[in-house]
Amino acid sequence: MTDITIELLEQYCAEYRNWGRWGDDDQMGTLNHITPAKIAESARLVQQGKVFSLQLPLDGSGPQTGAFGRVNSIHQMVATGTDYVAGKQGYPLELGVADDTLFLFLQGGTQWDALSHIFHKGKMYNGYDAELVSSKGAELNGIENQKAVVSRGVLLDIPRSMGKDYLEPGEAITAEHLDAACAFHGVEVGTGDMVLIRTGDMAHRRDLPGWDGYSAGDSPGLSLLAAPWLAEREVAAIATDTWGAEVRPNEIEGSFQPLHLVMIPNMGLFVGEIWYLDELADDCAADGIYEFQLVAPPLNIPRAVGSPVNPQAIK
Repeated sequence: MTDITIELLEQYCAEYRNWGRWGDDDQMGTLNHITPAKIAESARLVQQGKVFSLQLPLDGSGPQTGAFGRVNSIHQMVATGTDYVAGKQGYPLELGVADDTLFLFLQGGTQWDALSHIFHKGKMYNGYDAELVSSKGAELNGIENQKAVVSRGVLLDIPRSMGKDYLEPGEAITAEHLDAACAFHGVEVGTGDMVLIRTGDMAHRRDLPGWDGYSAGDSPGLSLLAAPWLAEREVAAIATDTWGAEVRPNEIEGSFQPLHLVMIPNMGLFVGEIWYLDELADDCAADGIYEFQLVAPPLNIPRAVGSPVNPQAIK
């Protein structure tokens, strides 16, 4: 087995770097793999009229614990029916209104990372300087550039393909595991696909107190050794049911999210985290169909480095 070292990380960063591949001004990264023909192909996968939302609720029961400063969403009412009934609104013709607000961390729940989210050696995707992300937000690589997020989706249910309910924290998913899941589910992954990788970690820990350390703690996830698989198949995006996509503890001592360094600033890969995949996984297991149309645009938040998303898997 290949040793996972700093040298291998640097090799992958250089070998799979897509800077300039789609032009010196590109801000879409691997989403460029999604062509009009690919979108049309995905539409033809809709045969049953079934729709699965892959989003967790935006409320106080989410996975955040304050780690990295992130907290769960806070929903507040500004105008209510009780105000109206108490005669405190004063609109004509007996009109009443309800209104509310939501405070949230853009990457605190089901979300996409923008290509401005991770830096490596002073640069972000396409060689842009990290200093272009300031207190005003991301001058380049903001989430608003990620628009064409409709394609063929493929679910790889790793624990089901291994004959178990979930992967344990620290259990790494390699290219061999991804290939085995493809064979088990009878699917192939290719250019422009969006790959959903289920570990079972969310289902295992979501109902435990404090989510049992799910957020910012140890978790199953992708190994650094999966990087060639993602690059060679030219996937447009990946998303997982874990908080950080890659395996924790980190595979390189003293590192922090090393696979992120390959995927986001170098490959320009669109990465989603904290996706709810369990209902979709059960349906795929029931009908044996692990491909579908996936519609998952981020919110249009200029200069943001991430975005909530309510992904729709349509079969």
